[in-house]
Amino acid sequence: MRIRTAAVPVVLLVAASATACGGSGEPKVTVTVTQTVTATPGPRAAAAEPDGVLKMGAEKDVVDAENDIRITVQALAYQQPYKGPQPQPPEDFQGGDTWATADIKVCNIKGSNVSVSQFPWSLAYSDGTSIDITGSTGGDMPKPEFPMDKTLKPGRCARGLIAFPVPGDKHPEHLVYEPEGSEPTEWAIPKG
Repeated sequence: MRIRTAAVPVVLLVAASATACGGSGEPKVTVTVTQTVTATPGPRAAAAEPDGVLKMGAEKDVVDAENDIRITVQALAYQQPYKGPQPQPPEDFQGGDTWATADIKVCNIKGSNVSVSQFPWSLAYSDGTSIDITGSTGGDMPKPEFPMDKTLKPGRCARGLIAFPVPGDKHPEHLVYEPEGSEPTEWAIPKG
């Protein structure tokens, strides 16, 4: 997730670097910020597992008090196998034989504009393996899709499905949100 202000684009929350362009004739600016952001659980995240893993549906607050920015991140549901119109076969991506989806919601509560993406999300398995997003959007991918790069103004949210090509004979333990340069947040995936 990248934070962009109107005057000078700056990465504030969770990305290590970002590029943004101004209006016509303005130079392209790239800024790298190494800043620790304190993330505190939201009111519904209090029902976390003993190991700090959140329950599916729990909301997490991400607060950058220094820059007066607050967002919420929520994993609402996980479905495996995905029951809906099927995109091209998963094995065309990373070797999975079925599709799974995560229903995600991110809200910009307060502060500057933020940019959201599917890239910080992955699935983690008990054997130590993980599965990342495909990087594919549009076409036959499950709808509504969580955006790949969308700017949210304060008071706005983005919600949608993220598709993962998964092995049908394995079930992930956690849905992981790990923006570059930040500590991961995990939601437990209930056994299906």
